[in-house]
Amino acid sequence: MRPLCRLPNNVDLDTPPPVHQDGTTLVDQPKAKNMIKNFVKHGNSWAVVIDRPILDLLKIDPESQIEMTTDGKSIQITPLDADKGKAKVREARAKVNAKHAKAFKKFAK
Repeated sequence: MRPLCRLPNNVDLDTPPPVHQDGTTLVDQPKAKNMIKNFVKHGNSWAVVIDRPILDLLKIDPESQIEMTTDGKSIQITPLDADKGKAKVREARAKVNAKHAKAFKKFAK
């Protein structure tokens, strides 16, 4: 099998890349880490507590909206982009307004 690219001989892949003054690196992508968590009882439901460093990394705060998806075997939690969320609301509002325009005009009178 042919390698995808050739690296110069002086490149050491075990040495971390240099860190810039702002704290970023040339390849500043977090590596996927497995984390084992337990459920905690929350009222009549169950909850997973997400640690502060993870919330900070994903730029999630208590007011943030998230999207949860599942394939039946796992759960994926994704922070919603505020602009994307607003666009979805605008799109839904336009559909509702178009579908119920007569009723809205009647209520407005």
